[in-house]
Amino acid sequence: MRQSSTILTIDTRGQGLFEVTDRVSAWQRIQGIDTGLLTVFCRHTSASLLIQENAAPEVRGDIERYFAQIAPESDAYAHDDEGPDDMPAHLRTALTQVQLTIPVMQGELALGTWQGIYLFEHRRRPHRRQLALHLFGE
Repeated sequence: MRQSSTILTIDTRGQGLFEVTDRVSAWQRIQGIDTGLLTVFCRHTSASLLIQENAAPEVRGDIERYFAQIAPESDAYAHDDEGPDDMPAHLRTALTQVQLTIPVMQGELALGTWQGIYLFEHRRRPHRRQLALHLFGE
């Protein structure tokens, strides 16, 4: 068994879903592991990860609007140290996930035809986000 790890830095442009599938897949392929598990971990509390459809852009827009409704910006939150989008960003992260585990089969990520890996930025302003990747296998 072998393992490998790295940090990917993703620059966001503010709120939204940013597909990172190509960058994650490119790193995974050069590791030379045919069968294994890849963990993708978001090192932040106001951004998260999703595996979601990557064909229809309407899906991303609908997801973003849904989360804006269930965790809206509001002056009702006690935690607003970094502005009105601070606490809603934490709630949106709590409702999604910061870690994904994806099987590697025959040297490729075992994603479905329409699946992509997304960094979900919950803050309004641009951020530099870090994703820790860990691949284990043979």
